[in-house]
Amino acid sequence: MSDIITLKKLCAELKIDPREARERLRSAARDPKKHPELAKMHKPRAPWSWVKGSAGENEARLLLGK
Repeated sequence: MSDIITLKKLCAELKIDPREARERLRSAARDPKKHPELAKMHKPRAPWSWVKGSAGENEARLLLGK
């Protein structure tokens, strides 16, 4: 079974507020040209989570690490 990275874990690791992180992720998901992986995988009312090492996780880390 593959490891799953949740938004809560990612926020704790990057020391960022989860509310702010969700706002950034939702905003990025609306722009599929700039953030294709986030736009492709985002489902409304579903929790944010990624497979460890996936393109979506890397894109989220880059976005939230700023």
